[in-house]
Amino acid sequence: MKVFDSHFHIINPDYPLTPNNGYLPYPFTVADYRNSTKMIDIRGGAIVSGSFQAFEQEYLIHALKDLGKDYVGVANIPLDMPHDELKRLDDAGVVAVRFNVNRGGSETIENVGRLSNELFDKFGWHAELYINSRELSDLKHLLLSIPSFSIDHLGLSKDGLDNLYYWAEKGVKVKATGFGRLDFEPIKVIRELYKINPDGIMFGSDLPSTRSKTPFSIKDLELLTDNFSEVELDKILFSNAYNFYKKNAAPDGVITSHPHPDQPPR
Repeated sequence: MKVFDSHFHIINPDYPLTPNNGYLPYPFTVADYRNSTKMIDIRGGAIVSGSFQAFEQEYLIHALKDLGKDYVGVANIPLDMPHDELKRLDDAGVVAVRFNVNRGGSETIENVGRLSNELFDKFGWHAELYINSRELSDLKHLLLSIPSFSIDHLGLSKDGLDNLYYWAEKGVKVKATGFGRLDFEPIKVIRELYKINPDGIMFGSDLPSTRSKTPFSIKDLELLTDNFSEVELDKILFSNAYNFYKKNAAPDGVITSHPHPDQPPR
């Protein structure tokens, strides 16, 4: 099955890395990514900035150029980044801003709404949240103000699944990623999310699985292929993420079809 990898990291030691809670990852270059996925029919993907990269952008521009036009970037963006620098990132293939609510290393939660809306209005970028789903209910008012966003790693926690399902019903995309980070078995939850919105669930490898209890392996992909039909797999593994990352953006950064979270899934 072909795959659009909705979530992975590139860690290039040629560019600055910032310890997060004392943690620095091992290198994971574009060559390492290609080697790690050589048994998978990867057709593109989204490089996601990690907490340990803070607001470093050059590594991302370099990685996007190396991987080519089928890949996009998700960057940590500070509120005060100049327009010219934002435009340079947009031209390089960045399509989203990431907020690491779980670990920090990105813009603060107080600025999530303002920055998300500014970047959506200027460039059509959506927002991506690394957040424990237990926290989603407390941020409901804030999240309703964001025009388009996704949630990483199935929300991480079984205690927050009702919150996750609420946002899935609103049309928010959810990443089936980071299975080794979860405190629940993923298949039942992915089935429920698919039932709520078959266009909303997106697979990603989460390579190189930094700080995960269990790193990604081909067994994670086999878990999906063993439990979903071919039609379901095409959506989960490829078309949902491809449509979200590659097809919503029209030329010159004008967005044609980003649903607001208040709108029901299509």
